[in-house]
Amino acid sequence: MKKYTFLRKIFFASTLLIMVGCSEEVNYELGEIVAPSNLQISANIVGQDTDNPNGDGSGIVHYIATAENAIGYKFYANNVETLVPGGETEISFSKTGLNDYRVSVAAIGTGGTISSASVETKVLVLYSPPPELLDKLHGDTSKTWRIKAESGGHFGLGPVGGVNGPEWYAAGANEKSTTGMYDDRYIFSADGTFEHQTSGTVFGRAGLIDELGSSGGTQDGDDILNLPLVDYSGQWTISAPGGKETLTLSGTGFIGYYIGGNHQYKIENRANPNELTIRSTDGNGALDWWFIITSE
Repeated sequence: MKKYTFLRKIFFASTLLIMVGCSEEVNYELGEIVAPSNLQISANIVGQDTDNPNGDGSGIVHYIATAENAIGYKFYANNVETLVPGGETEISFSKTGLNDYRVSVAAIGTGGTISSASVETKVLVLYSPPPELLDKLHGDTSKTWRIKAESGGHFGLGPVGGVNGPEWYAAGANEKSTTGMYDDRYIFSADGTFEHQTSGTVFGRAGLIDELGSSGGTQDGDDILNLPLVDYSGQWTISAPGGKETLTLSGTGFIGYYIGGNHQYKIENRANPNELTIRSTDGNGALDWWFIITSE
């Protein structure tokens, strides 16, 4: 009888705990769910003026989306979906001539609510990449590139708009071997697609790298080392704003070290066989980052 009574007490206590746990779960409040409203989209074509209503021929358009109660935005353009938390992004169009482009935006609210709208922009593209540059980038079908780790100055930084290379800091050969940078591969294909094979982890700037939506890695000063990230794909285009050949990656595509910004890489040197020297301005507008990549 004592054994039966003891077991009954245990059963009663367990049931009480379960009931308390269920009660707490039922009373949990998620907060008010509010859908975004008054979504507005503006399009500013680079070089647009009275004499050039469709831009300067670079094909670059700066878009700004705003909405009440929005916590983020998604842009749909060039058959690519891009998450743009702040609502501002630059999109490069590459089809030569005067063409109409439709860009759609989804404003994201709490609880995953969405409001959407679209805008059409007539954009002039005059630049056509030279055949030798396209051949170097992707050949007949595709080419695989990597950071040229064995070369001094393969990664570094300098002032915004600087033309003297990574004058403030230049990495020595293989200096960043523990960061998750050197095993990445970047595949450019003739059909305009881009693939980043990450080997599981990537390297980037603290704060800015949060845009990738991943977590983990190791912080070392202003750097995040070995942030987990799966392979991803997107698109590439080449334009020449201001006469400067520029490689643009869609979405959050990047090369070497994630710095956010407009994901545009100015081609500083393509004279060396199987090699490109490129630079890009970070999302803080504070530094230019330099990279040497090779297809060897």
